[in-house]
Amino acid sequence: MPKKATPKKKATAKDIDETLAELIRNRRKEWRFELPLPAMVEGELPVGQVFHEKTTLKNISSGGAYFTLDSGVTVGSKLNLIIDLPPNLTEGKKVSLRLGGLTVRLRKDHGPGKKQGIALCFDEDFQFLADSDLKEPKKKK
Repeated sequence: MPKKATPKKKATAKDIDETLAELIRNRRKEWRFELPLPAMVEGELPVGQVFHEKTTLKNISSGGAYFTLDSGVTVGSKLNLIIDLPPNLTEGKKVSLRLGGLTVRLRKDHGPGKKQGIALCFDEDFQFLADSDLKEPKKKK
């Protein structure tokens, strides 16, 4: 005797809205990880002034990161991000990861404490830095 199909639950407007919201949140190519990692951002402002500013990452993926800054960078700004890696991932040693990239999106007035949210798209170059590498600034080539 053939099995009868069980009737499907009719999707409500709320179900559809939740599904669409989830699809929109995850439309990126890479998974984003909500990791509040401390980081230092180095860059140059549009007026040519070099800046260094501490921040905490909001999220990170293999392609980029999102964080907030007080410095007034613009879309297209070249930034370096130095992320302090958790000691449990580095056998207790102080190791940082230096990544370069371009600012691809800005979000004004991103909450208390910082004036803009920054979406940074990483380029392919990266460097692991030991504690001794962090004490002396890298010279430009």
